[in-house]
This record gives sequence, C-alpha cells and structure tokens, in this order.
Amino acid sequence: MKKYVILASLAGSLLFTAHAGNTNTVAATGTTEVAAPAKARAYKVDVAKSDLKWHAKKVTGEHMGNIALKSGDIQVSGNKVVGGTFVIDMNSITCSDIKDAEYNGKLIGHLKSDDFFSVEKHPTATFKITNVKPVANAAAGKPNATVTGDLTIKGITNQVSFPATVSVKDGVASAKADVTIDRSKFDVRYGSKSFFDNLGDKAIYDDFVVSLDVTAKQ
Repeated sequence: MKKYVILASLAGSLLFTAHAGNTNTVAATGTTEVAAPAKARAYKVDVAKSDLKWHAKKVTGEHMGNIALKSGDIQVSGNKVVGGTFVIDMNSITCSDIKDAEYNGKLIGHLKSDDFFSVEKHPTATFKITNVKPVANAAAGKPNATVTGDLTIKGITNQVSFPATVSVKDGVASAKADVTIDRSKFDVRYGSKSFFDNLGDKAIYDDFVVSLDVTAKQ
C-alpha cells in the first residue's frame, strides 16, 4: 500500500511540473513586442531661404523690419515635424519703415543697446521646440499644429506657444507662423508700462510679433 502511495505522489508531481512548464511556454509565446518609435532626422535650416520679420507698436506709431537666422534644424519623424532648434542673429536686426538713414541707424543702435536687447552681451537668441501638437481637421493653408518651445532672449528663457503651418514634403520641411512675444518677460524694459508709470504717449507696447517662414532640407 505504501508503495502505491509513493508512486501516486510521484505521478502527481510530474503532472504538476509538466502543466507549469506548459503555462510558461504559452505566456512566452503570447508576448507581443512593441516596435521602437522611428528615430527623428535633422533637416538643416536653409538660412538663405528662411525669413524672419518683426513688428512692434507704440502709442504713437509702429516699427518693423527683419532679423536673420544664424543656424538651425528641424527634427522630422516620418513625415511629421517633431522638434527643432533655431539660433537667431541679434546683430542682424534691421528696420524697413524708416527711410532716413540717420534716424534708421539711431533706432537700430537703440534696439541693440541695454535699453532693449543688449546685443553686445547677448549676440544670439534661441528657440527650441519641445512639443508639436497637430490641429485636427485643419483647413488647407491654415495652421495645422500648435508649436510649444523655449525661447531665450538676453539669457532669459520663457515658454511660448503659437499656431503654425508645418509640412514635410520631398525632403523639405517648412514652418510658417506669427509668434507674439511679451518683451517684459525677457527684461526688455524701455518704454514698458510693466516697469514704468506715467509714460503717456511715450509708451511702447510689451507685445511684438515675429513672423517666420523657415525652410529646412535633408
């Protein structure tokens, strides 16, 4: 009798072991591998074919002009823009609305001074894209993404977000947008009501707009 009990126990152990091994095999076979996301590719900005325009207003009028990109890249994954970094040459700033050469030169000199952008100390500004969120059902020619990123001016970094029209086609990535920037957040104080009282008609509005049209290639 004792012999039969031992044999029965041994058989039970073998069956349990076989069942456990079979369960592990099924679990391993049923495992699904998740494909790694596609690696983003850097498209180099063509600075000669890219354009940045600025537009600022004050109580008594407005000024506008251009500023150049020094370098940059747009990060592309598949056919989508997913990131990018841009370096802006602050020394390149020009004014297009003042025709008198002397007055024009004085304005540019003032914009480059410590009253505004402290260009000698901070010759470049940068913008780094941190997120690109597609706009669902965007109409043709209208902004199809919301771009968010870190803008650094005068060594001060703030997050900005704006609607943009972005595309990737035939090895060319492009981005167009009007970006509203609050200069007071970057310690650009001259003529700002955020820092000074009783400015009257000498006040210059804090918000200015940079319109960008950027092209990048593989």
